[in-house]
Amino acid sequence: ASGPIDASFSLAVVSDYRFRGVSLSNGKVAVQPEVSISHESGAYLTLWGSNVADNGGDDIELDVTLGYSKEFGKITADVGVVGYFYPGASGLNYGEVLGSLSTAVGKGSVAMNVAYAPKQNNIGSNDNLYLGVSGEMPVADTPLTLNASFGRENGAFGNRKLDWSVGVDFDIEGFTAGLKYIDTSRTFGLPKSGATAVFSVSKEF
Repeated sequence: ASGPIDASFSLAVVSDYRFRGVSLSNGKVAVQPEVSISHESGAYLTLWGSNVADNGGDDIELDVTLGYSKEFGKITADVGVVGYFYPGASGLNYGEVLGSLSTAVGKGSVAMNVAYAPKQNNIGSNDNLYLGVSGEMPVADTPLTLNASFGRENGAFGNRKLDWSVGVDFDIEGFTAGLKYIDTSRTFGLPKSGATAVFSVSKEF
């Protein structure tokens, strides 16, 4: 029988680490482990990591998220705070407040997401607002799930910046393989941040 606290671990390998459309691994393969601990009350703690392109002596990103999720009828609300940490390059660390509302649509789901970074020295003493919508839909009687997302960002990380993706996941033998097309309206001069196909393989333990 399950207890009041659940823990899970997952590991993903992606051909390119894209964050809101922009490559943070300079187009290279990234390994991304995640540990999640949740309480029956709805509170949860998530630790997520990835290798990134060298950032002033650092090539690791660690995200720590503390949040709370609760269902209100057919709507699931999720709020939390996340810290983005770069060991060895602490001048890049920053935090965001997160929120989302999601609901089932047939056998799939759709979510509206918001992320707000208050003014901080490490992001140029500016704030940043990201608004997005995402969804997924299983393909009947197949191991395939279609997914898509669209987002708009304004502030420290790009004024009127847009990003979008469409993809498909394939579940087989306990693994999930994915293929996703990702693009963004602003690449900030990063040569590996143009439109691309990202391949992924992940497994939850």
